[in-house]
Amino acid sequence: MSTPAIPLSDAARLHEEVIGWFGAAARDLPWRRDASPWAVLVSELMLQQTPVARVLPVYEAWLARWPTPADLAAEPTGEAVRAWGRLGYPRRALRLHAAATAIVERHGGQVPSGREELLALPGVGDYTAAAVQSFAFGGRAVVLDTNVRRVLSRVVSGVELPPAGVTAAERAIAAELLPTTDAHVWAAATMELGALVCTARSPRCDECPVADLCRWRAAGYPAYDGPVRRGQSWDGTDRQCRGRLMAVLREAPGAVPKDALDVVWPDALQRERCLDGLVADGLADAREDGTYALP
Repeated sequence: MSTPAIPLSDAARLHEEVIGWFGAAARDLPWRRDASPWAVLVSELMLQQTPVARVLPVYEAWLARWPTPADLAAEPTGEAVRAWGRLGYPRRALRLHAAATAIVERHGGQVPSGREELLALPGVGDYTAAAVQSFAFGGRAVVLDTNVRRVLSRVVSGVELPPAGVTAAERAIAAELLPTTDAHVWAAATMELGALVCTARSPRCDECPVADLCRWRAAGYPAYDGPVRRGQSWDGTDRQCRGRLMAVLREAPGAVPKDALDVVWPDALQRERCLDGLVADGLADAREDGTYALP
């Protein structure tokens, strides 16, 4: 993806049209109503590779129980894993608990606003740091999630889908387009446009506020010709096996005997490998009496 010159008039129109559309079409999401730094950090970690509909009930229960980093840090890590429920990728719960602990220990219980301080927190990478800076603190940061990248790829570069990983060229395009004011609104608006209209498989171009500026549309919607993208499988995978084992541990009030785990997955070799992996990842404790429990 190259970095094309963007006429100032087009950039101004993009900002005006997309932000105006967002003002009317934005979903009423709890992390937008309460854009406190902790609420934004929790939402961003939960939303990684997880649809909004699945996140909403867990997020609301989480913030009701742990409204501050100190509240979460005071609990055992196992409670964070239990509350994570079936969101998937439960190591995110461990990272969020570790981040809360670090926030209490290093920052007096307040989520920091600086990029380097955010990046030093467990589970926080480039995207999450930028999202917290932007959505929680109104900062002028380049926020590049999958939805934003797809919008910029189509509208600005004329390509159906962005590369698998964020490139320097993408960052340059996003930085070039970042408005001097209301950059945080622009970030949220482009994200929402990608989520609701400029979707991966069935874009609704007739509803797009900047369809007439879209270079992909103007080029006749050329098909993606990059490396083949394969969807993630699920049935029979280690992820599914780990999920079954974690469900037993989450639902038990205490430690569970080994045979309670054995019955949930038929392949003994795969089951043992996954159970060992959960222990190694800190998601389960193997006790001396042969039982297993959340950490």
